[in-house]
Amino acid sequence: MPIGSSVIRLLFLFCTLWLSAAATSQADRPNVILIMTDDQGYGDLGCHGNPIVKTPNLDRLHRESIRMTDFHVSPFCTPTRAALMTGRYPGRTGAFRTSSGRTMLHTDERTIADVFAASGYATGMVGKWHLGDNAPHRPQDRGFQDVVWHRCGGVGQASDYWGNDYFDDTYERNGRFEKFEGYCTDVWFEQSLRFVEQHREEPFFLYLATNAPHGPYRVDPQWSDPYKQTAKWGAGPQFYGMIANFDHNLDILRKRLKELDLADNTILVFMTDNGTANGGKFNGLTSEPTAGFNAGMRGKKSSIYEGGHRVPFFVHWPAGGLVGGRDVPSLAAHIDVLPTLAELCKLPVPDDHQPDGVSFAAQLRDLDAPPARKHLVVQFHGGAGFAEGPQAWKDSCVLQGPWRLINGKELYDIGTDPAQRNDVADSNPDLVRQLRELYPPFWESVSPRMTPVSIDIGNPAQNPTTLCSQDWYMPRGNPPWNFNSIRKLPKVTGPWKVNVFQAGRYRLTLRQWPVEADKPVVAIRAKIQIAGQTAEQFVEAGTKGVVFELDLPAGKTELLTYLYDASGKAGGAYFVDVEALR
Repeated sequence: MPIGSSVIRLLFLFCTLWLSAAATSQADRPNVILIMTDDQGYGDLGCHGNPIVKTPNLDRLHRESIRMTDFHVSPFCTPTRAALMTGRYPGRTGAFRTSSGRTMLHTDERTIADVFAASGYATGMVGKWHLGDNAPHRPQDRGFQDVVWHRCGGVGQASDYWGNDYFDDTYERNGRFEKFEGYCTDVWFEQSLRFVEQHREEPFFLYLATNAPHGPYRVDPQWSDPYKQTAKWGAGPQFYGMIANFDHNLDILRKRLKELDLADNTILVFMTDNGTANGGKFNGLTSEPTAGFNAGMRGKKSSIYEGGHRVPFFVHWPAGGLVGGRDVPSLAAHIDVLPTLAELCKLPVPDDHQPDGVSFAAQLRDLDAPPARKHLVVQFHGGAGFAEGPQAWKDSCVLQGPWRLINGKELYDIGTDPAQRNDVADSNPDLVRQLRELYPPFWESVSPRMTPVSIDIGNPAQNPTTLCSQDWYMPRGNPPWNFNSIRKLPKVTGPWKVNVFQAGRYRLTLRQWPVEADKPVVAIRAKIQIAGQTAEQFVEAGTKGVVFELDLPAGKTELLTYLYDASGKAGGAYFVDVEALR
Protein backbone atom coordinates (compact mmCIF):
# COMPACT_ATOMS: atom_id res chain seq x y z
CA MET A 1 0.00 0.00 0.00
CA PRO A 2 2.74 2.56 0.89
CA ILE A 3 4.50 1.69 -2.37
CA GLY A 4 1.29 2.32 -4.27
CA SER A 5 0.82 5.66 -2.52
CA SER A 6 4.38 6.65 -3.42
CA VAL A 7 3.76 5.75 -7.04
CA ILE A 8 0.56 7.76 -7.03
CA ARG A 9 2.33 10.74 -5.47
CA LEU A 10 5.10 10.49 -8.05
CA LEU A 11 2.58 10.27 -10.89
CA PHE A 12 0.71 13.25 -9.46
CA LEU A 13 3.95 15.22 -9.22
CA PHE A 14 4.92 14.26 -12.77
CA CYS A 15 1.51 15.30 -14.12
CA THR A 16 1.67 18.58 -12.22
CA LEU A 17 5.11 19.36 -13.59
CA TRP A 18 4.05 18.33 -17.11
CA LEU A 19 0.94 20.52 -17.00
CA SER A 20 2.98 23.40 -15.59
CA ALA A 21 5.57 23.00 -18.35
CA ALA A 22 2.82 22.80 -20.98
CA ALA A 23 1.21 25.96 -19.62
CA THR A 24 4.56 27.74 -19.58
CA SER A 25 5.29 26.56 -23.11
CA GLN A 26 1.92 27.86 -24.30
CA ALA A 27 2.50 31.22 -22.60
CA ASP A 28 5.92 31.41 -24.28
CA ARG A 29 4.29 30.85 -27.66
CA PRO A 30 1.75 33.63 -28.05
CA ASN A 31 -0.47 33.86 -31.08
CA VAL A 32 0.12 36.78 -33.44
CA ILE A 33 -2.45 38.68 -35.50
CA LEU A 34 -0.79 41.32 -37.67
CA ILE A 35 -3.39 43.66 -39.22
CA MET A 36 -2.50 46.18 -41.92
CA THR A 37 -4.95 48.44 -43.73
CA ASP A 38 -4.28 49.87 -47.18
CA ASP A 39 -3.83 53.62 -47.81
CA GLN A 40 -5.02 54.70 -44.34
CA GLY A 41 -2.72 57.42 -43.05
CA TYR A 42 -1.60 58.42 -39.57
CA GLY A 43 -4.32 61.06 -39.44
CA ASP A 44 -7.18 58.80 -40.54
CA LEU A 45 -8.08 57.75 -36.97
CA GLY A 46 -10.12 59.52 -34.33
CA CYS A 47 -7.50 58.76 -31.67
CA HIS A 48 -4.94 60.78 -33.65
CA GLY A 49 -7.13 63.86 -33.62
CA ASN A 50 -9.21 63.44 -36.78
CA PRO A 51 -12.37 65.49 -36.16
CA ILE A 52 -14.43 63.77 -38.86
CA VAL A 53 -13.92 60.00 -39.07
CA LYS A 54 -15.35 57.90 -36.23
CA THR A 55 -13.15 54.97 -35.21
CA PRO A 56 -14.30 53.97 -31.70
CA ASN A 57 -12.75 50.50 -31.82
CA LEU A 58 -9.40 51.64 -33.16
CA ASP A 59 -9.51 54.35 -30.51
CA ARG A 60 -10.08 51.72 -27.83
CA LEU A 61 -7.20 49.60 -29.15
CA HIS A 62 -5.07 52.75 -29.08
CA ARG A 63 -5.96 53.38 -25.43
CA GLU A 64 -5.11 49.80 -24.48
CA SER A 65 -1.91 49.38 -26.53
CA ILE A 66 1.74 50.32 -26.63
CA ARG A 67 2.08 52.80 -29.49
CA MET A 68 5.16 53.47 -31.63
CA THR A 69 4.69 57.16 -32.42
CA ASP A 70 7.67 57.56 -34.78
CA PHE A 71 7.03 54.50 -36.92
CA HIS A 72 7.72 54.57 -40.67
CA VAL A 73 7.00 52.48 -43.75
CA SER A 74 7.49 53.02 -47.48
CA PRO A 75 5.35 55.58 -49.33
CA PHE A 76 3.68 52.91 -51.50
CA CYS A 77 1.97 49.51 -51.24
CA THR A 78 4.36 46.81 -52.46
CA PRO A 79 7.59 48.13 -50.90
CA THR A 80 6.01 48.23 -47.44
CA ARG A 81 4.72 44.67 -47.83
CA ALA A 82 8.11 43.44 -48.99
CA ALA A 83 9.81 45.04 -45.99
CA LEU A 84 7.19 43.78 -43.56
CA MET A 85 7.41 40.21 -44.83
CA THR A 86 11.21 39.99 -44.93
CA GLY A 87 12.55 42.52 -42.42
CA ARG A 88 14.74 43.82 -45.24
CA TYR A 89 14.86 47.01 -47.28
CA PRO A 90 12.42 46.79 -50.25
CA GLY A 91 15.10 47.49 -52.85
CA ARG A 92 17.11 44.58 -51.51
CA THR A 93 14.14 42.21 -51.88
CA GLY A 94 13.44 43.03 -55.53
CA ALA A 95 9.86 44.14 -54.75
CA PHE A 96 10.10 47.92 -54.73
CA ARG A 97 7.38 49.04 -57.21
CA THR A 98 3.67 48.28 -57.48
CA SER A 99 3.82 47.02 -61.09
CA SER A 100 6.23 46.94 -64.06
CA GLY A 101 7.61 43.52 -63.06
CA ARG A 102 9.00 44.77 -59.75
CA THR A 103 6.43 43.48 -57.26
CA MET A 104 7.99 40.08 -56.54
CA LEU A 105 10.53 38.99 -53.97
CA HIS A 106 13.78 37.37 -55.04
CA THR A 107 13.42 33.63 -54.54
CA ASP A 108 16.21 33.57 -51.96
CA GLU A 109 14.23 35.90 -49.67
CA ARG A 110 12.57 34.33 -46.63
CA THR A 111 9.43 35.71 -45.02
CA ILE A 112 8.05 36.19 -41.56
CA ALA A 113 5.72 33.28 -42.34
CA ASP A 114 8.75 31.06 -42.98
CA VAL A 115 10.16 32.05 -39.58
CA PHE A 116 6.94 31.28 -37.72
CA ALA A 117 6.20 28.07 -39.65
CA ALA A 118 9.71 26.75 -38.93
CA SER A 119 8.93 27.07 -35.21
CA GLY A 120 5.71 25.11 -35.43
CA TYR A 121 3.21 27.92 -35.88
CA ALA A 122 0.16 27.60 -38.13
CA THR A 123 0.44 30.45 -40.64
CA GLY A 124 -2.44 32.19 -42.39
CA MET A 125 -2.77 35.12 -44.76
CA VAL A 126 -6.00 36.91 -45.68
CA GLY A 127 -6.65 39.83 -48.03
CA LYS A 128 -4.13 41.81 -50.10
CA TRP A 129 -0.76 40.26 -50.92
CA HIS A 130 0.66 42.40 -53.79
CA LEU A 131 3.95 40.51 -53.92
CA GLY A 132 3.22 38.41 -57.00
CA ASP A 133 0.31 36.49 -58.49
CA ASN A 134 2.24 33.57 -59.96
CA ALA A 135 4.40 30.77 -58.58
CA PRO A 136 6.81 30.94 -56.88
CA HIS A 137 5.66 34.31 -55.52
CA ARG A 138 2.15 33.68 -54.17
CA PRO A 139 1.56 33.73 -50.39
CA GLN A 140 1.22 29.94 -50.34
CA ASP A 141 4.70 29.76 -51.92
CA ARG A 142 6.10 32.06 -49.24
CA GLY A 143 5.45 30.25 -45.98
CA PHE A 144 1.70 30.75 -45.56
CA GLN A 145 -0.18 27.49 -45.14
CA ASP A 146 -3.76 28.81 -45.36
CA VAL A 147 -4.49 31.74 -47.68
CA VAL A 148 -7.56 33.60 -48.94
CA TRP A 149 -6.50 36.54 -51.07
CA HIS A 150 -7.10 38.74 -54.08
CA ARG A 151 -4.54 39.14 -56.79
CA CYS A 152 -2.63 42.29 -57.82
CA GLY A 153 -2.71 45.62 -56.00
CA GLY A 154 -6.43 46.10 -55.67
CA VAL A 155 -9.72 44.30 -56.04
CA GLY A 156 -10.85 44.73 -59.64
CA GLN A 157 -7.42 45.50 -61.09
CA ALA A 158 -6.20 43.66 -64.17
CA SER A 159 -4.95 40.36 -62.74
CA ASP A 160 -7.74 40.06 -60.20
CA TYR A 161 -10.66 37.76 -60.98
CA TRP A 162 -12.70 39.30 -63.77
CA GLY A 163 -15.81 41.09 -62.49
CA ASN A 164 -14.72 41.60 -58.86
CA ASP A 165 -16.11 44.87 -57.48
CA TYR A 166 -15.80 44.56 -53.66
CA PHE A 167 -19.19 42.84 -53.29
CA ASP A 168 -19.81 39.07 -53.64
CA ASP A 169 -16.42 38.57 -55.27
CA THR A 170 -14.32 35.60 -56.30
CA TYR A 171 -11.04 35.23 -54.44
CA GLU A 172 -8.33 32.61 -54.38
CA ARG A 173 -8.26 30.08 -51.57
CA ASN A 174 -5.12 27.94 -51.49
CA GLY A 175 -4.71 27.91 -55.26
CA ARG A 176 -8.40 27.65 -56.28
CA PHE A 177 -10.86 30.41 -57.06
CA GLU A 178 -13.92 30.49 -54.84
CA LYS A 179 -17.03 32.69 -54.79
CA PHE A 180 -17.70 34.56 -51.54
CA GLU A 181 -20.76 36.45 -50.38
CA GLY A 182 -20.56 39.89 -48.84
CA TYR A 183 -18.40 42.99 -48.80
CA CYS A 184 -14.66 42.43 -49.19
CA THR A 185 -13.63 43.67 -45.72
CA ASP A 186 -16.38 41.60 -44.09
CA VAL A 187 -15.13 38.54 -45.98
CA TRP A 188 -11.51 39.10 -44.89
CA PHE A 189 -12.51 39.25 -41.23
CA GLU A 190 -14.83 36.24 -41.54
CA GLN A 191 -12.03 34.21 -43.07
CA SER A 192 -9.61 35.42 -40.41
CA LEU A 193 -11.96 34.23 -37.67
CA ARG A 194 -12.35 30.92 -39.46
CA PHE A 195 -8.57 30.50 -39.41
CA VAL A 196 -8.35 31.49 -35.73
CA GLU A 197 -11.07 29.06 -34.69
CA GLN A 198 -9.50 26.21 -36.66
CA HIS A 199 -6.13 26.77 -34.99
CA ARG A 200 -7.21 27.86 -31.51
CA GLU A 201 -5.48 24.85 -29.90
CA GLU A 202 -2.05 25.63 -31.38
CA PRO A 203 0.05 28.75 -31.77
CA PHE A 204 -0.78 30.66 -34.94
CA PHE A 205 0.45 33.62 -36.96
CA LEU A 206 -2.19 35.45 -38.98
CA TYR A 207 -1.47 38.25 -41.43
CA LEU A 208 -4.70 40.15 -42.15
CA ALA A 209 -4.11 42.77 -44.85
CA THR A 210 -7.29 44.50 -45.97
CA ASN A 211 -7.57 46.23 -49.34
CA ALA A 212 -9.69 48.91 -47.64
CA PRO A 213 -9.60 51.86 -47.78
CA HIS A 214 -7.71 51.61 -51.11
CA GLY A 215 -9.57 52.84 -54.19
CA PRO A 216 -11.84 52.39 -55.94
CA TYR A 217 -13.82 53.76 -53.01
CA ARG A 218 -16.79 51.40 -52.80
CA VAL A 219 -18.75 50.69 -49.65
CA ASP A 220 -22.37 50.27 -48.62
CA PRO A 221 -24.00 53.71 -48.16
CA GLN A 222 -24.77 52.90 -44.52
CA TRP A 223 -21.06 53.45 -43.87
CA SER A 224 -20.43 56.44 -46.15
CA ASP A 225 -23.64 58.44 -45.73
CA PRO A 226 -22.67 59.78 -42.26
CA TYR A 227 -19.73 61.61 -43.89
CA LYS A 228 -21.51 63.29 -46.80
CA GLN A 229 -21.72 66.64 -45.06
CA THR A 230 -18.28 66.60 -43.46
CA ALA A 231 -15.86 64.96 -45.92
CA LYS A 232 -16.53 67.25 -48.84
CA TRP A 233 -13.78 66.24 -51.25
CA GLY A 234 -13.69 63.62 -53.97
CA ALA A 235 -14.89 60.24 -52.58
CA GLY A 236 -14.10 61.45 -49.06
CA PRO A 237 -17.32 59.98 -47.63
CA GLN A 238 -16.60 56.59 -49.22
CA PHE A 239 -13.00 56.61 -48.01
CA TYR A 240 -14.07 57.29 -44.42
CA GLY A 241 -16.95 54.85 -44.77
CA MET A 242 -14.50 52.08 -45.65
CA ILE A 243 -12.50 52.93 -42.52
CA ALA A 244 -15.69 52.89 -40.42
CA ASN A 245 -16.57 49.45 -41.78
CA PHE A 246 -13.07 48.19 -40.93
CA ASP A 247 -13.45 49.61 -37.42
CA HIS A 248 -16.72 47.72 -37.00
CA ASN A 249 -15.08 44.46 -38.07
CA LEU A 250 -12.16 45.01 -35.69
CA ASP A 251 -14.65 45.07 -32.82
CA ILE A 252 -16.16 41.75 -33.96
CA LEU A 253 -12.70 40.16 -34.15
CA ARG A 254 -11.66 41.31 -30.70
CA LYS A 255 -14.90 40.18 -29.07
CA ARG A 256 -14.56 36.74 -30.66
CA LEU A 257 -10.94 36.42 -29.48
CA LYS A 258 -12.18 37.10 -25.96
CA GLU A 259 -14.97 34.52 -26.30
CA LEU A 260 -12.40 31.95 -27.45
CA ASP A 261 -10.17 32.81 -24.47
CA LEU A 262 -7.41 33.83 -26.89
CA ALA A 263 -7.29 37.59 -26.36
CA ASP A 264 -4.80 37.61 -23.46
CA ASN A 265 -2.11 35.57 -25.17
CA THR A 266 -2.48 37.02 -28.66
CA ILE A 267 -0.13 39.75 -29.84
CA LEU A 268 -2.46 42.02 -31.79
CA VAL A 269 -0.73 44.52 -34.07
CA PHE A 270 -2.39 47.29 -36.07
CA MET A 271 -0.54 49.33 -38.69
CA THR A 272 -1.03 50.78 -42.17
CA ASP A 273 1.05 50.55 -45.33
CA ASN A 274 1.66 54.21 -46.25
CA GLY A 275 0.31 57.71 -45.88
CA THR A 276 -3.28 58.62 -46.58
CA ALA A 277 -4.62 58.32 -50.12
CA ASN A 278 -7.82 60.31 -49.60
CA GLY A 279 -8.05 61.67 -46.08
CA GLY A 280 -8.25 65.20 -47.40
CA LYS A 281 -7.81 67.45 -50.40
CA PHE A 282 -4.18 67.97 -51.39
CA ASN A 283 -2.42 70.07 -54.04
CA GLY A 284 -0.26 67.31 -55.45
CA LEU A 285 1.48 64.66 -53.38
CA THR A 286 3.68 66.81 -51.15
CA SER A 287 1.39 69.55 -49.83
CA GLU A 288 -0.47 69.93 -46.59
CA PRO A 289 -4.20 69.25 -46.98
CA THR A 290 -6.47 72.18 -47.84
CA ALA A 291 -9.41 70.15 -46.51
CA GLY A 292 -9.56 67.12 -44.25
CA PHE A 293 -6.93 66.09 -41.70
CA ASN A 294 -3.35 64.83 -41.90
CA ALA A 295 -2.21 65.13 -38.26
CA GLY A 296 -0.32 68.32 -39.06
CA MET A 297 1.95 66.66 -41.60
CA ARG A 298 2.96 67.48 -45.14
CA GLY A 299 2.57 64.87 -47.87
CA LYS A 300 0.32 61.91 -48.60
CA LYS A 301 0.71 58.48 -50.16
CA SER A 302 3.61 58.45 -52.66
CA SER A 303 5.40 61.33 -50.91
CA ILE A 304 8.79 61.16 -49.26
CA TYR A 305 7.69 63.88 -46.82
CA GLU A 306 6.48 62.81 -43.37
CA GLY A 307 2.82 62.32 -44.26
CA GLY A 308 3.76 59.79 -46.92
CA HIS A 309 5.49 57.27 -44.66
CA ARG A 310 4.76 57.89 -40.97
CA VAL A 311 1.93 55.58 -39.92
CA PRO A 312 0.24 54.21 -36.79
CA PHE A 313 1.64 51.14 -35.04
CA PHE A 314 -0.21 49.67 -32.03
CA VAL A 315 0.78 46.52 -30.11
CA HIS A 316 -1.56 44.86 -27.59
CA TRP A 317 -0.58 41.71 -25.65
CA PRO A 318 -2.01 41.41 -22.12
CA ALA A 319 -0.12 38.22 -21.20
CA GLY A 320 3.14 39.92 -22.15
CA GLY A 321 2.39 43.13 -20.31
CA LEU A 322 2.00 45.21 -23.49
CA VAL A 323 -1.07 47.15 -22.37
CA GLY A 324 -1.94 50.43 -20.75
CA GLY A 325 -1.88 53.03 -23.47
CA ARG A 326 1.76 54.12 -23.52
CA ASP A 327 3.62 55.96 -26.28
CA VAL A 328 7.12 54.93 -27.39
CA PRO A 329 8.82 57.83 -29.21
CA SER A 330 11.76 55.76 -30.52
CA LEU A 331 12.33 55.64 -34.25
CA ALA A 332 11.12 52.33 -35.75
CA ALA A 333 10.13 50.96 -39.15
CA HIS A 334 8.46 48.19 -41.10
CA ILE A 335 11.77 46.34 -41.44
CA ASP A 336 11.88 46.05 -37.63
CA VAL A 337 8.59 44.16 -37.26
CA LEU A 338 9.92 40.70 -38.11
CA PRO A 339 12.82 40.75 -35.60
CA THR A 340 10.55 42.33 -32.97
CA LEU A 341 7.83 39.69 -33.23
CA ALA A 342 10.44 36.94 -33.36
CA GLU A 343 11.95 38.21 -30.09
CA LEU A 344 8.57 38.58 -28.39
CA CYS A 345 7.67 35.01 -29.39
CA LYS A 346 11.18 33.70 -28.66
CA LEU A 347 11.65 32.39 -32.19
CA PRO A 348 15.05 31.95 -33.83
CA VAL A 349 15.74 33.91 -36.99
CA PRO A 350 18.21 31.97 -39.19
CA ASP A 351 21.64 33.56 -39.52
CA ASP A 352 21.35 33.62 -43.30
CA HIS A 353 18.13 35.66 -43.14
CA GLN A 354 20.17 38.81 -42.43
CA PRO A 355 17.35 41.28 -41.69
CA ASP A 356 18.04 44.99 -42.01
CA GLY A 357 15.59 45.52 -39.18
CA VAL A 358 16.32 45.57 -35.46
CA SER A 359 14.02 44.46 -32.65
CA PHE A 360 12.26 47.16 -30.64
CA ALA A 361 10.86 44.62 -28.15
CA ALA A 362 12.87 46.20 -25.31
CA GLN A 363 11.36 49.62 -26.02
CA LEU A 364 7.86 48.13 -25.98
CA ARG A 365 8.51 46.76 -22.49
CA ASP A 366 10.54 49.61 -21.00
CA LEU A 367 10.16 53.29 -21.83
CA ASP A 368 13.65 53.93 -20.47
CA ALA A 369 15.30 51.39 -22.78
CA PRO A 370 17.74 53.03 -25.20
CA PRO A 371 16.49 53.36 -28.79
CA ALA A 372 17.06 50.28 -30.91
CA ARG A 373 17.44 52.27 -34.11
CA LYS A 374 19.70 55.29 -34.54
CA HIS A 375 18.64 56.24 -38.06
CA LEU A 376 16.58 55.07 -41.06
CA VAL A 377 16.63 55.54 -44.81
CA VAL A 378 13.31 55.64 -46.66
CA GLN A 379 13.52 55.77 -50.44
CA PHE A 380 10.82 55.62 -53.10
CA HIS A 381 12.88 54.04 -55.88
CA GLY A 382 11.80 55.54 -59.18
CA GLY A 383 9.42 58.08 -57.63
CA ALA A 384 5.66 58.33 -57.92
CA GLY A 385 5.43 58.07 -61.71
CA PHE A 386 8.47 55.85 -62.27
CA ALA A 387 9.58 58.40 -64.85
CA GLU A 388 13.13 57.13 -64.49
CA GLY A 389 14.85 54.16 -62.94
CA PRO A 390 16.12 54.07 -59.35
CA GLN A 391 18.92 56.55 -58.67
CA ALA A 392 21.05 57.38 -55.67
CA TRP A 393 19.48 60.08 -53.46
CA LYS A 394 16.43 60.50 -55.72
CA ASP A 395 13.18 60.46 -53.66
CA SER A 396 15.02 59.62 -50.45
CA CYS A 397 14.70 60.62 -46.82
CA VAL A 398 17.31 60.09 -44.10
CA LEU A 399 15.71 60.11 -40.63
CA GLN A 400 17.61 60.63 -37.39
CA GLY A 401 16.04 62.03 -34.24
CA PRO A 402 13.83 64.97 -35.23
CA TRP A 403 15.77 65.55 -38.46
CA ARG A 404 14.64 64.70 -41.99
CA LEU A 405 17.09 65.05 -44.87
CA ILE A 406 15.12 65.00 -48.15
CA ASN A 407 16.93 64.07 -51.38
CA GLY A 408 20.23 64.82 -49.69
CA LYS A 409 19.49 68.56 -49.86
CA GLU A 410 16.50 69.74 -47.83
CA LEU A 411 16.64 69.60 -44.02
CA TYR A 412 13.68 69.79 -41.65
CA ASP A 413 13.31 69.64 -37.88
CA ILE A 414 9.94 68.01 -37.32
CA GLY A 415 10.25 68.64 -33.60
CA THR A 416 9.63 72.34 -34.20
CA ASP A 417 8.30 72.16 -37.78
CA PRO A 418 6.10 69.04 -38.17
CA ALA A 419 4.64 70.33 -41.43
CA GLN A 420 8.14 70.64 -42.93
CA ARG A 421 7.60 74.21 -44.09
CA ASN A 422 11.06 75.56 -43.31
CA ASP A 423 14.14 74.11 -44.99
CA VAL A 424 17.02 74.75 -42.58
CA ALA A 425 19.78 73.10 -44.61
CA ASP A 426 21.69 76.34 -45.27
CA SER A 427 21.96 77.14 -41.57
CA ASN A 428 23.03 73.60 -40.58
CA PRO A 429 25.77 72.54 -43.03
CA ASP A 430 27.54 70.26 -40.55
CA LEU A 431 24.33 68.39 -39.76
CA VAL A 432 23.54 68.00 -43.45
CA ARG A 433 27.02 66.56 -43.97
CA GLN A 434 26.57 64.11 -41.07
CA LEU A 435 23.20 62.92 -42.36
CA ARG A 436 24.52 62.60 -45.90
CA GLU A 437 27.19 60.22 -44.65
CA LEU A 438 24.46 57.79 -43.55
CA TYR A 439 23.09 57.30 -47.06
CA PRO A 440 25.92 55.85 -49.25
CA PRO A 441 26.28 52.60 -47.24
CA PHE A 442 22.54 52.03 -47.70
CA TRP A 443 22.62 52.62 -51.45
CA GLU A 444 25.76 50.59 -52.02
CA SER A 445 24.25 47.66 -50.13
CA VAL A 446 20.73 47.75 -51.58
CA SER A 447 21.09 48.87 -55.20
CA PRO A 448 22.83 45.70 -56.52
CA ARG A 449 19.71 43.71 -55.61
CA MET A 450 17.33 45.84 -57.69
CA THR A 451 17.47 43.30 -60.50
CA PRO A 452 14.71 41.44 -62.38
CA VAL A 453 12.73 38.71 -60.65
CA SER A 454 11.31 35.96 -62.87
CA ILE A 455 7.92 34.27 -62.93
CA ASP A 456 7.90 30.49 -63.30
CA ILE A 457 6.19 28.83 -66.24
CA GLY A 458 5.80 25.08 -66.17
CA ASN A 459 6.05 24.94 -62.39
CA PRO A 460 3.91 22.01 -61.17
CA ALA A 461 2.75 24.23 -58.28
CA GLN A 462 0.81 26.33 -60.83
CA ASN A 463 0.38 24.81 -64.26
CA PRO A 464 -1.15 26.38 -66.26
CA THR A 465 -0.41 29.91 -65.14
CA THR A 466 -1.71 33.25 -66.43
CA LEU A 467 0.63 36.17 -67.04
CA CYS A 468 -0.74 39.72 -66.89
CA SER A 469 0.66 42.87 -68.51
CA GLN A 470 1.04 44.52 -65.09
CA ASP A 471 4.23 42.41 -64.80
CA TRP A 472 5.83 43.55 -68.03
CA TYR A 473 9.35 44.64 -67.08
CA MET A 474 9.42 48.21 -68.38
CA PRO A 475 12.52 50.42 -68.22
CA ARG A 476 10.33 53.15 -66.74
CA GLY A 477 6.67 54.01 -66.40
CA ASN A 478 3.80 51.63 -65.82
CA PRO A 479 2.47 49.02 -68.25
CA PRO A 480 -1.31 48.49 -68.55
CA TRP A 481 -2.17 47.43 -64.98
CA ASN A 482 -5.91 48.11 -64.79
CA PHE A 483 -8.91 47.58 -67.01
CA ASN A 484 -9.39 51.29 -67.66
CA SER A 485 -6.10 51.27 -69.57
CA ILE A 486 -6.58 47.82 -71.11
CA ARG A 487 -10.01 48.73 -72.52
CA LYS A 488 -8.26 51.25 -74.78
CA LEU A 489 -6.11 48.44 -76.27
CA PRO A 490 -2.94 50.57 -75.95
CA LYS A 491 -0.33 50.00 -78.62
CA VAL A 492 2.45 49.11 -76.25
CA THR A 493 4.13 45.90 -75.26
CA GLY A 494 6.83 44.78 -72.89
CA PRO A 495 8.68 41.64 -71.81
CA TRP A 496 7.80 39.26 -69.04
CA LYS A 497 10.85 37.96 -67.21
CA VAL A 498 10.11 34.25 -66.98
CA ASN A 499 11.83 31.12 -65.80
CA VAL A 500 11.06 28.00 -67.83
CA PHE A 501 10.85 25.61 -64.90
CA GLN A 502 11.41 22.50 -66.98
CA ALA A 503 12.26 21.90 -70.62
CA GLY A 504 9.43 20.66 -72.78
CA ARG A 505 6.46 21.46 -74.97
CA TYR A 506 4.48 24.57 -73.98
CA ARG A 507 1.15 25.98 -75.09
CA LEU A 508 0.92 29.79 -74.94
CA THR A 509 -2.48 31.41 -75.50
CA LEU A 510 -2.46 35.14 -76.21
CA ARG A 511 -5.46 37.22 -75.07
CA GLN A 512 -6.44 40.84 -74.60
CA TRP A 513 -8.86 39.91 -71.81
CA PRO A 514 -8.83 37.16 -69.18
CA VAL A 515 -10.64 33.99 -70.20
CA GLU A 516 -13.51 34.72 -67.78
CA ALA A 517 -14.33 37.90 -69.74
CA ASP A 518 -15.20 35.82 -72.82
CA LYS A 519 -14.14 38.57 -75.28
CA PRO A 520 -12.60 38.19 -78.75
CA VAL A 521 -9.10 39.30 -79.71
CA VAL A 522 -9.10 42.53 -81.75
CA ALA A 523 -6.16 41.90 -84.10
CA ILE A 524 -5.33 40.38 -87.48
CA ARG A 525 -1.84 39.03 -86.79
CA ALA A 526 0.02 37.73 -83.72
CA LYS A 527 3.69 37.28 -82.97
CA ILE A 528 5.53 35.76 -80.04
CA GLN A 529 9.21 35.81 -79.04
CA ILE A 530 10.71 33.62 -76.34
CA ALA A 531 13.99 31.79 -75.70
CA GLY A 532 15.48 32.90 -79.03
CA GLN A 533 12.43 31.72 -80.99
CA THR A 534 9.94 33.80 -83.00
CA ALA A 535 6.58 32.54 -84.24
CA GLU A 536 3.78 34.33 -86.09
CA GLN A 537 0.29 33.54 -87.31
CA PHE A 538 -2.85 35.21 -88.59
CA VAL A 539 -5.69 35.75 -86.12
CA GLU A 540 -9.03 34.25 -87.03
CA ALA A 541 -11.97 36.62 -86.64
CA GLY A 542 -13.84 36.09 -83.39
CA THR A 543 -11.11 34.02 -81.71
CA LYS A 544 -10.76 34.62 -77.99
CA GLY A 545 -7.21 33.34 -77.73
CA VAL A 546 -4.34 32.91 -80.19
CA VAL A 547 -2.56 29.62 -79.51
CA PHE A 548 1.13 28.89 -80.05
CA GLU A 549 2.93 25.65 -79.16
CA LEU A 550 6.69 25.71 -78.76
CA ASP A 551 9.47 23.52 -77.38
CA LEU A 552 11.30 25.54 -74.74
CA PRO A 553 14.59 24.90 -72.94
CA ALA A 554 14.74 25.26 -69.17
CA GLY A 555 16.06 28.49 -67.72
CA LYS A 556 15.46 32.22 -67.50
CA THR A 557 14.35 34.10 -70.57
CA GLU A 558 11.98 36.82 -71.79
CA LEU A 559 8.52 36.50 -73.31
CA LEU A 560 7.35 39.22 -75.73
CA THR A 561 4.00 39.31 -77.52
CA TYR A 562 2.56 41.40 -80.35
CA LEU A 563 -1.01 41.71 -81.60
CA TYR A 564 -1.22 43.75 -84.84
CA ASP A 565 -4.26 45.67 -86.05
CA ALA A 566 -5.16 46.31 -89.69
CA SER A 567 -2.93 49.39 -89.82
CA GLY A 568 0.09 47.40 -88.70
CA LYS A 569 0.25 48.88 -85.20
CA ALA A 570 0.95 46.42 -82.41
CA GLY A 571 0.09 46.17 -78.76
CA GLY A 572 0.92 43.28 -76.52
CA ALA A 573 -1.25 40.42 -75.32
CA TYR A 574 -2.24 41.74 -71.90
CA PHE A 575 -2.89 38.17 -70.76
CA VAL A 576 -1.08 34.98 -71.72
CA ASP A 577 -2.06 31.55 -70.45
CA VAL A 578 1.02 29.29 -70.35
CA GLU A 579 0.78 25.52 -69.91
CA ALA A 580 3.52 22.93 -69.87
CA LEU A 581 2.20 20.02 -71.93
CA ARG A 582 4.95 17.51 -71.21
